Amino acid sequence: MSIEKTIWLTELFDIYKSLLTQKQAQMLALYYEEDYSLSEIAEHYGISRQAVRDSLKRGESALSDYEEQLKIHQKRQLRQELLNQLLNEDNRSIIEAILDLDNDRIS
Repeated sequence: MSIEKTIWLTELFDIYKSLLTQKQAQMLALYYEEDYSLSEIAEHYGISRQAVRDSLKRGESALSDYEEQLKIHQKRQLRQELLNQLLNEDNRSIIEAILDLDNDRIS
């Protein structure tokens, strides 16, 4: 898995972990936050590595689905980009774009 995808999934996990099942959230936390291997997680839960992998994939898929529907991560990134532009130039349209994000008018 690429570092970019790992970072993206870690950020999505931070946003959406409360929407996952308890077991998915625990396994994803061990894998992404605690840097456990599949084998270590399997041993911890007394299940196979394949079962861990399947659970992680389902959790990752759920995170991706939540982002596709809610777009919280996308909005945060866009907000940060707009704020960075605002630091560099005084522009009313940027401020209006930020306000539009808060009103769910993302296109």
